[in-house]
Amino acid sequence: MCDFGLKPRLAGDSVMIRRAFNGWLGARHYNMSGTRNRHPYWLLHEICECDVFADSGVSANSAIWHRYGSDKAGSMASNEEVLEELQPSKKKGKRNREGKKVRERGAHLFDPITLRGLTIRNRIWLPPMDMYSVYERDGKPTPFHYQHYVSRGLGGFGLIMVEATAVSPEGRISPCDVGLWNDDQVEAWRWIVEGVRQTGASIGVQLGHAGRKGSTGCFSIGHIAQSVPLEEGGWQTVGATDVPYGRYAAPRALTTEEVRGIVSQFRDAAMRAVSAGFQAIELHGAHGYLLSQFMDPLINTREDEYGGSFDNRMRFPLEVIDAVREAISDTMPLMIRISATDWAAGGWDLDQSIDAAKLFKEHGVDLVDVSTGGIVSGVTVPVQPNYQVPFSAQIRQKAEVPVTAVGFITRPKQAQKITRNRQADAVQIGRAALRDPYWPLRAAHKLGIPVEKAPYADQYVRGAY
Repeated sequence: MCDFGLKPRLAGDSVMIRRAFNGWLGARHYNMSGTRNRHPYWLLHEICECDVFADSGVSANSAIWHRYGSDKAGSMASNEEVLEELQPSKKKGKRNREGKKVRERGAHLFDPITLRGLTIRNRIWLPPMDMYSVYERDGKPTPFHYQHYVSRGLGGFGLIMVEATAVSPEGRISPCDVGLWNDDQVEAWRWIVEGVRQTGASIGVQLGHAGRKGSTGCFSIGHIAQSVPLEEGGWQTVGATDVPYGRYAAPRALTTEEVRGIVSQFRDAAMRAVSAGFQAIELHGAHGYLLSQFMDPLINTREDEYGGSFDNRMRFPLEVIDAVREAISDTMPLMIRISATDWAAGGWDLDQSIDAAKLFKEHGVDLVDVSTGGIVSGVTVPVQPNYQVPFSAQIRQKAEVPVTAVGFITRPKQAQKITRNRQADAVQIGRAALRDPYWPLRAAHKLGIPVEKAPYADQYVRGAY
């Protein structure tokens, strides 16, 4: 699958690959050439224009057992009450000479943002989303990854954060994941990184270790939401403890020395990321993967220096941050993705996330990528548009650190409102970007951005909205 032969040499070759992926039949039947230049997924867009979670199977009105202060853990609250409680406190705004309130506005969606030595052209970012497309199972990205990421760069995204990239073979989520545990993978990434940077977008890599949620199936090998058997290419997973996630196979608890060894694996992978040309690094500390397994009190019941108290549970992620920060230049941004809550009583919550964000900042993290959930199985998550934005806003306000917002953000005005209201410094467009790689260009049109200021590639200006 995804065998394109020779790798693309220029952006024009990527355009041809992308058209092939869309199944476009050519312009000879329809006079749509201008539309194709700005929106090669036009047909998919017409079929399904930004409907968000009709197929998620999750009720947006279901109740959850959780509050967000440690003194409230375990009390009953509706989703609406929880999200209302998390809204930033209203402060008295500035007033003009007539005494009328003047609303202070945050950044525009298309304003650049600078983190250390990297200036990113806008605040519409592609979040890391696993593509499960390394069919050779060697951790090397493929021509599919080239067209996937370069097309989003041509589509106007400010930062392309590539998918979870394992720091070791055992750290993969599935056998078909990408990695940076050897130098051959550096070479495989380099041409993709160069291709994205040529579009004017910035590119970062998310480094991670799946821990007890590793060795799982995917669309190309089956065993969806299950552990892959050893005889079919799976492996013995490891974790903070030997307690499994849901129906997955039980992990082996890491020894103290093995934990320290994984810190070194993160450092080495960061050095390879620099060699490949990545401009930023994000650590995956969310969704129940290894870093978040150590942070969560419901999972981490270790009795050594890495378990128990909040400070002990934070020891491993902080050691990883320190090792990576030391391995990269002072001008390179370092980010971390966290789950701001595990949606379970007595577990990881917003208060701990704020405290963690303050520590991350002290240790050299430049931005916190705020998500939720994925840590504990069997919980109910109140999925709806903007459902994670209040967590971003609270962490931004109380930890005084730049943050992103992510989760069912699908429409330009919706995204613009988030940055304008200072709820986040950047917005991540995930599922909507899978069906529309040119989402930022359409957003620029919807928000009234002149073509000359929109992130069009020179080759695509004549097809502008």
